[in-house]
Amino acid sequence: MSAGRGGRAAPPAPDGHWEVRFADAASAKGWGSLAQQARENTYRAWITLRTAPRPATETPRHHRLKGGLAHGTHRGQTCEQWQIEVTGGGRVWYLLDTARDTCWITFAGTGHPRAIDRG
Repeated sequence: MSAGRGGRAAPPAPDGHWEVRFADAASAKGWGSLAQQARENTYRAWITLRTAPRPATETPRHHRLKGGLAHGTHRGQTCEQWQIEVTGGGRVWYLLDTARDTCWITFAGTGHPRAIDRG
């Protein structure tokens, strides 16, 4: 996402951390809505994306998506797709791009994404 006047500057990822980027404008807008609703939880999700996007042990709140949603494509690269439950309804879906050490946020929002709209 490109920054404009008044936009927030995200720090570059330090060694050993992942870049976190938006796959599209809708995910960026959803992230903003999620941050307004649950600021602290959204921040924790961002830290998780930066430091441990593929947890050693999956939990009900942080896990790989299943079936047809288990993978997605970004810039021609097929990647694993994961989910972090930020609030009871709020979710972040992201692609784990291991070739670029980047998490591409494909969905962020205050309500659970409808798989029919995303897959």
